[in-house]
Amino acid sequence: MPANLEWPALRRAAVLAWLAPLAACGQQNTYVPPPPPKVGVAHPLQQSVTPYLEATGNTSAINSVDLVARVQGFVQGIDYQDGAQVKKGTLLFVIEPEPYKLKVDQAKAALDGAKAQLVQSQAEFERQSALQERQVSTAANLDKARAQRDLDQSNVEQDQANLQQAQINYGYTQVLAPFDGTVTQRLVSIGQLVGANSATQLASIIQINPIWVNFNISERDVQTIRAGMAARGITTKDIVNKVPVEVGLQTDQGFPYKGVIDYIAPNVDPSTGTLALRGILKNDDFRLLPGYYVRVRVPRRPVKALLVPEVAIGSDQSGRYVLVVNAQGVVEQRGVTLGQTFGALHAVENGLQPQDLVVVNGLLRTSPGQKVEPEMQTISPLPEAEAN
Repeated sequence: MPANLEWPALRRAAVLAWLAPLAACGQQNTYVPPPPPKVGVAHPLQQSVTPYLEATGNTSAINSVDLVARVQGFVQGIDYQDGAQVKKGTLLFVIEPEPYKLKVDQAKAALDGAKAQLVQSQAEFERQSALQERQVSTAANLDKARAQRDLDQSNVEQDQANLQQAQINYGYTQVLAPFDGTVTQRLVSIGQLVGANSATQLASIIQINPIWVNFNISERDVQTIRAGMAARGITTKDIVNKVPVEVGLQTDQGFPYKGVIDYIAPNVDPSTGTLALRGILKNDDFRLLPGYYVRVRVPRRPVKALLVPEVAIGSDQSGRYVLVVNAQGVVEQRGVTLGQTFGALHAVENGLQPQDLVVVNGLLRTSPGQKVEPEMQTISPLPEAEAN
């Protein structure tokens, strides 16, 4: 071979030898897509739950009155400790009873005299009647005896009323507890003149066992309840003293205080669009005091609900949603309408079907439109205490 042809051939061979490794590297770096992410999916839990109407309310005493002096006199006795729990009929105050006892005695004496006079006038009337029948006495004498008898009868009735009034006033000298309750601190002292110009307040008594809770529900809830009542043939009379109500303080877990609805207002307040209700609850340990701000719930009819874990629920500008996996293994975003929370699960009122596969695990590894590898999981049923 000539020398001038040998050099280009050698250079071409060297270039091909240098490019060969590069070609091999290009085959090794070919892009291979990653496998679809694995996500946990589950069918919505179908379980019977008891939805509640929830509201806020205030407690109030079932009975509360001011104890006042209804007669004039000096306070002679105070027979209770401030803040004591007392029974109906317990003696609390004594107001100078002697003057009123004397008036009772005077009224009794006057009544006895009137009765004696009536006996005499009745006898005279009977005597004049007998004489008139024999035509021995005149009709004028008989009329006079009858008039005296009737006058004496009216005097007896008047004195009986006077005695009764005197006994009532005498009874007012002892101020008794009108019902079981707690008596507040005294507002008067022994020896103080009370009832001189007007009724003097002595103290107050409040009954808080049982206790009332007052609350309101919205007009929409009222319409929903009434529609359900009509469908089941239930009237308001069937609700009062039968429908339970549950109450909890702001510091309580759950609703530990139980009672029943005992009053439903006959009309919706047009200024607020709410209906007033009242419940009555036992308060044996006196933990509830009048004026407390409380949480209230009233159970409704049990329903079959679709439940999903709280972690499966997301939100954006369009509202609340869940992610579901369709038959092709692709994630879809499904808008939902939520109901109440039961334990760790949330009821879904609209937007889901029982056969849907809801993403309950691995939500951060997926997004709508992405293909995934679903792994079936199961939502644990609610304990009975949380479902009811």
